[in-house]
Formats: sequence, C-alpha cells, structure tokens
Amino acid sequence: MSEMNLLASVTAFLQRSHGHYIQGASVLGQANETFSIVNPASGEVITEINQGGEHEVNQAMQAASDAFHGVWAQTSPIERGNCLNRLADLLQKNSEELAQLESLCTGKPIQLSRMLDVGASADYLRYFAGWSTKITGETINVSLPSFKGEKYSAFTRREPVGVVVGIIPWNFSIMIAIWKLGAALACGCTIVLKPSEYTPLTMLRVAELAKEVGIPDGVINIVNGSGARVGSSLINHPQCDKVTFTGSVPTGMSVGKLALEQGLKHTTLELGGKNAAAFLPDVPVEKIVDGILEAGYVYQGQICAAAERFYIPSVHMDAVLALLTERLSAMKIGSPLDESTEIGPLANKAHYEKILSMFEKARLEGNEIVYGGYALERPGFFVAPTVIKANSAEDTLMKEETFGPIGAFLSYDDEEALITLMNATPFGLSASLWTNDMSKAMRMIPCIKAGMLWVNMHTFLDPAVPFGGMKSSGIGREFGSAFIEHYTELKSVMMRY
Repeated sequence: MSEMNLLASVTAFLQRSHGHYIQGASVLGQANETFSIVNPASGEVITEINQGGEHEVNQAMQAASDAFHGVWAQTSPIERGNCLNRLADLLQKNSEELAQLESLCTGKPIQLSRMLDVGASADYLRYFAGWSTKITGETINVSLPSFKGEKYSAFTRREPVGVVVGIIPWNFSIMIAIWKLGAALACGCTIVLKPSEYTPLTMLRVAELAKEVGIPDGVINIVNGSGARVGSSLINHPQCDKVTFTGSVPTGMSVGKLALEQGLKHTTLELGGKNAAAFLPDVPVEKIVDGILEAGYVYQGQICAAAERFYIPSVHMDAVLALLTERLSAMKIGSPLDESTEIGPLANKAHYEKILSMFEKARLEGNEIVYGGYALERPGFFVAPTVIKANSAEDTLMKEETFGPIGAFLSYDDEEALITLMNATPFGLSASLWTNDMSKAMRMIPCIKAGMLWVNMHTFLDPAVPFGGMKSSGIGREFGSAFIEHYTELKSVMMRY
C-alpha cells in the first residue's frame, strides 16, 4: 500500500504561519526567531514555529488567571463537563486531520495516531467530563466539648488549585495534553500548555476546536518554544499555581526542584523508567513473543511505560529470541502515512542519534546483538527494531532508559531472584508479569515496586485506572479519581453555633 495523500485541510494548516494560542486567538508573538518542524520520515522541514518568550508567557498566564477568576469560575460544573464532551465530539469529527498532523510530526504509524492519539483522547475527555459534577467534600462530626451549650460542625471543600502549567512530551503530543487539559478543566482550573518543540502542531489545532465548542477565551492557552526559555518562565511565573510535566527523569527532577523553589507549587511528575516484563516458565514461547512485541515495540518503543528489560526463563530463551527475530524481520518498516506500516521512524534526529549511541554501548560491552542494531539506509530517522542479549543485570542496556525499539534480554532460573532483578532499578513506573498461574501472580504483585503493574498485558491504559510512578519515576497520579487530589486544594471549614 502506498502513502496516503494529505487532506486539503492539513496542507492548508501547514502553510499557515504558526506561533501560539492565547486568549482565544492564534498569535505569532513578538520574537522574530523561529524553529523548524521536521517530518521524521523524510528529514524535511514541514513548517516553522515562532519562538515564544517572556512576552508570550506573561500574556498567556494573565489570560489564564483572568479566566480562572472570571468566566471559568462562573461556569457551572455541568457546563464544564458539557464543554469537554463537545470538544470530544469535535475531535472525532476532525479525527483524520488531527491524526495526519500527529503522524507527520511524530513518525507514529497513522493507524496508531487514529486509535490512540485521537480516538483515546476523545474517550479521556468524556471520562473527565463525567467527573466535573462529582468533585465533593465531606461533613465531619468534630469532637470538641461544649462549654456553654455551643455546638460545632465541620466540612471539607475541594477547590480548584488555579492556573496549571502543562509541559508536554513529543511522543503523544495530543493525548498527554488532553490528559492534563481534561483534568484541569474538570476541576475548574485553567491551563497554559507548552508542547514539545518537535510536535507543537496538533494542539494548536485542538485549541482552535476548543474555541469552536464554546470553551471561553483564556481557559486554554499555548506557548511554544524551548524548555529553557518558555518552560522555565512558565514555572517561574507568579501566576502559576501548579505544574504537570510528562517526560524524562532528569528533566522532571529539574522541573520539580524549580517548582518547589518558586513557592512550593503543586507538581505532578509522570516520568520515565526502565520498565521490566517478566515471563514465568508456564507461558508458551509463542505467547511470550506476543507479549514482548506488545510490551516493547509498539510505536518504536517510544512510550514511557513500554518495557525495555525482558526476563525470560533460561529454558525458553533461545526459542524466544529465534521466534522474536523472525517476527520482527517480517514487520513492514515504512512511512507513517502508509496504512500498512508497522514500524515508523524515530520521532526526531536527536533521539535517533541517542539510539545509535546505545547500539554502540551494547557493542562495546560485548552484548550479543541478536537482531537489528543499525540505522536504515533511507531518508529520515529509521532504525531497525533491535534485540540484545545482555550479559548481566549491570549492562548499560539493562540500566539506562533507551525509549526506543530496543529490547534487552536476560535469562533467569529462580523466581525469587526474578523479583530482585525486576526491582533493581531506581525507577518504578511500570512492569508486567506474564503467567497462567494467578495464585502465583497474586503473591508476586505486592513484591514488585512499580506504580503500574500489568498481568498478562502491558502498556494499555484506561481512564478509570490511576497511572503514575514510584521512586524516581514520578510524583502524583493521572486518571481515576486520583487526579482530583492533584488539581484541587482541600479546604477544611469548622463552625461554632
């Protein structure tokens, strides 16, 4: 199947001048400096974005603050939910346009952009919309004694935290932004988003759709630019009440430190890790390979919760690696806009160069590259999906996050030692355990130190299930009812009468 033609609306959008979205309008901003948006499948520039600065940050934060204290504060919870539901409707109506923009910027296969980035985003919006009318406090019977016949009562309120700054990674530029936007708006907050410099286009279009469905001006704002110039300025801004960041562990630690230094601002940090997938001996070889492909190679492994460490019973290791090599070699590598493509390019040149350096580290340490480990000789940022057999748990590929299509494999024989291997990392975002023995799985679950643990599956998320990491992989949780705690302040009220 050949590459599809872009929609006329996508072509027209790319030809527009792009900058930021502030107070309900697209604005170029004051800076003359621009940065290029590159199609990772070809290496070609598809458009330019005006670099934001202090002026745009001040405008966006003031717009969000005015809306928070004004029109959005006067908007009823049910209408906030209606706004999110209408935006979900419009995402679905414009799904192909948004999916094509996403694939052009990220290199994500178009079928994945349609299903996850747009389809799942609409679902998440509807989930958050349902919570807008269900944010409640509680009444409390206090224990103070009465001295002169007076009585006491108390209750709690959940109040929106204020203006939220959302810093978005490049791998799921619309879906992760929607997670943050939906949570903030459902709780009564307003938001200023800073997309990744690699993938800013989709949310600029979503912001226009938000205005079309009646979300008031200033409730959603976008400032584009570098993390050093725009991200830091947003966090430092006195009108920023909360920061929600998704990205790498080192950057997340810097964001969290800066937010604390600027007045103990609320933070939600959803960071990366070195996620493990462990297969017990009762799982057949074919099922192990199915699980490996699901856990580690979807979207070229560029998913924060994807598995990178694979623990295979010694008795199955050779057969697993042979079948996995056969399956990977049969996958079609190609353009993200070809509906038959299974593996697209890496999302940007910097990441491409990082992955090539990881191949070299593996070679220098004497790891066996069973399959892959090289760049493809074609335009764009393509590498072969890679299988590496590690020598020990101390190898670089068993310790450092790659965020790419690299699986590092280590065999084991003792199941108690397996738990130790899985937990031997400073990270704790996700893990998966694969077995037909549910009694054994239930006993192992409390021992595995990860914020998200799957059994016989990996990477799938649901808006009803809280998501976030332990240890260095983050602070706070997305989804479920847990998000409410992170976007509201708990106020206690006591009364004497």
